[in-house]
Amino acid sequence: MLISTTNIDEIITAISAHVNDNAVLISVGEHTEIDIKEFVGALQQSGLEFMGGLFPRVIHGNTVLEKGIVINTLNNLETLFLVENISTKEYTIPEITFKENQPYSLFTYVDGLTSNISHYLSELYENYGMQTNYFGGGAGSLSLEQQPCVFCNKGIYQDAAVVAVMNMASNIGVRHGWKKVGGPFIVTKSEGNIIKEINWKNPFQVYKEVVEEHSGLIFTEDNFFDIAKGYPFGILKEDAECIVRDPLMTNENGELVCVGELEENMLVDILNGNNDSLIDAAQKAAEASVQKATAPRKAIIIDCISRILFLEDSFEQELNAITETIHGSYPDLSIGGALTLGEISSYGEGFLEFYNKTTVVGLFE
Repeated sequence: MLISTTNIDEIITAISAHVNDNAVLISVGEHTEIDIKEFVGALQQSGLEFMGGLFPRVIHGNTVLEKGIVINTLNNLETLFLVENISTKEYTIPEITFKENQPYSLFTYVDGLTSNISHYLSELYENYGMQTNYFGGGAGSLSLEQQPCVFCNKGIYQDAAVVAVMNMASNIGVRHGWKKVGGPFIVTKSEGNIIKEINWKNPFQVYKEVVEEHSGLIFTEDNFFDIAKGYPFGILKEDAECIVRDPLMTNENGELVCVGELEENMLVDILNGNNDSLIDAAQKAAEASVQKATAPRKAIIIDCISRILFLEDSFEQELNAITETIHGSYPDLSIGGALTLGEISSYGEGFLEFYNKTTVVGLFE
């Protein structure tokens, strides 16, 4: 459901009428003309159980919006909790008793501009393992200025994550469509989401050489992201599509600042894609989720904000490819979601991952 009004009382009334006694997942476009702290305060007073995030853009049907609030009902909620201080690694994941032979889905929004997100996901997986599917994304502003961006009944926070665990089956498809143009390289020195050395050399110089040769473009002082948005890193994985890491900027030392961590001694490729390969991958993500579903109640799309920055006007084709694939099998299914700063999913038998530049499609039973 999309809520367009900016009157907070009307928003609360609309949410309450839609979810009844259930909990609610709330995705807010960052240019929505409301005071987000006032909104969260009103939610706290409403008696609703809720979690949500602030995002560069939200998705409703086959439309992308900078303004608006997209809500989804969290049916069969088992527990909802907040994890603070993600960057410090000093937190405890609460224990949950999972019933045997019951399907579970975990949904999480995390501050996409904090550090140690991969560690947070590892902690979730260490505690809950394969007893649940995982799905979610990184919240935050396209300005890349860190600010409070995830919220729940306890308030609105930065450097934090909100989590809901539901007794609900889910079917998830994950694809990105980026292909290798250089590598493999070794990340010989890193710190969190900063690559400090590649092959024992300055990382920007290594990256620059490959990208300039392939693209025919030249890096200047102010065009790094304009070029880099088409040349992410790929972390090599056996028997699976690589995990993409988005380089955002260089720092004063010529080190590469990325969305998400890269560990030392990781093997990485430099990737590139085009409109056709990205749109085809998004469609395949939708097909993968549809093929496994039986009676879904809702579809949620978590797609990377940098894909729309790369595809520009062609992103409409990507979103249409997803929605048409879903509606081809389930014509009346509601579709919502967000364009995120990093995507979160478990897929198949694989480990829980933090992705960049990736499309994640979930159908929830």
